[in-house]
Amino acid sequence: MKYGLDIRPEAAFDFVSVGALVHRLDPGVIPFRKATECHIHVSGGEFNCAANLADCFGLTTGVATAMVDYPIGDLIAERVRAMGVTPFYKRFAHDGVRGPNMATVYSDRGHGMRAPVVFYNRSNEAAGLLKAGDFDWKSMFAGGVRWFHSGGIFAALSPTTPDVIVEGMKAAKAAGAVCSFDLNFREKLWKISGGADRAVETVAKIVENCDVLVGNEEDLQKGLGIPGPEVESKGKLDPSTFFAMIDSVIKKHPHVKVVATTLREVHSTNRHSWSAVAWIDGKTHVAPTAELDVIDRVGGGDGFASGFFYGLLSGLEPEEAVKLGWAHGALLTTFPGDTTMASLDQVKAFAKGGSARIQR
Repeated sequence: MKYGLDIRPEAAFDFVSVGALVHRLDPGVIPFRKATECHIHVSGGEFNCAANLADCFGLTTGVATAMVDYPIGDLIAERVRAMGVTPFYKRFAHDGVRGPNMATVYSDRGHGMRAPVVFYNRSNEAAGLLKAGDFDWKSMFAGGVRWFHSGGIFAALSPTTPDVIVEGMKAAKAAGAVCSFDLNFREKLWKISGGADRAVETVAKIVENCDVLVGNEEDLQKGLGIPGPEVESKGKLDPSTFFAMIDSVIKKHPHVKVVATTLREVHSTNRHSWSAVAWIDGKTHVAPTAELDVIDRVGGGDGFASGFFYGLLSGLEPEEAVKLGWAHGALLTTFPGDTTMASLDQVKAFAKGGSARIQR
């Protein structure tokens, strides 16, 4: 049992996640109030991890989610297929006027001293209608599953989505999986979903079933209801604040064996210092610091989680797993969109200290 986790050596699925699929409208460096055209990216924290693990890391992955039968749904489904992810859809019919809808994320990229701006239209979102019983987990996991994943954004969508996560985790556990949860605390979502107290209560019920958590200091405080440490962080890249909270996390959730997050100091929209940290079965690990020239910061955290999970699924040494996640998250910020365009060779080279010298 490595990392304190019992990871199956093989199964029909290496990784399955449950969450919401969204499409992101991206006008690039032009703010929306002046935009005349947009790129469309398909995203969703849980899907991003499944897509990255399939496309870059070559694993067999799936995603359980809502799908609406209308052209936007078709567009999203095409991207799911293109990334090599097996979909398990609960389908909804669109009424031609009001929905239900596939959620829209509006996100420009900002530039220099102008920060990116993100806002949403999640009105009548199909994923928020998902409820326990909508997926045949037993059939999905008939051949086994090694890792199951979900996140805090999906948990906050409606009163019924947390039940979907818990049901999926219990079924995945029965099929031999490790379960992970990205706390991904979003104040705006929880504000309209019952507030801070409901967030802590809801997340606690989910984390009861988890072995691995992803989340920064704010996620741990607001998602798990854990007080912040007395010690002040020396900077955004100082891991001491994060590690100071681990004792409280493990005291509250002693079954959790791994907690990890990225560290990012934003100098400007296009210039970040980037690192990552992990607590793995009682030991701490810190990635190097890289200076990033960022094209699109969205999805970097999911990029880290994907590479980190791959390292653990591959049985690498903990330090190497953290570095793989750090390297993949860094590379993902050099591509437009929320999912990977990196190759595994590129990730491994960067993790070993590769440079930006031209490859001939």
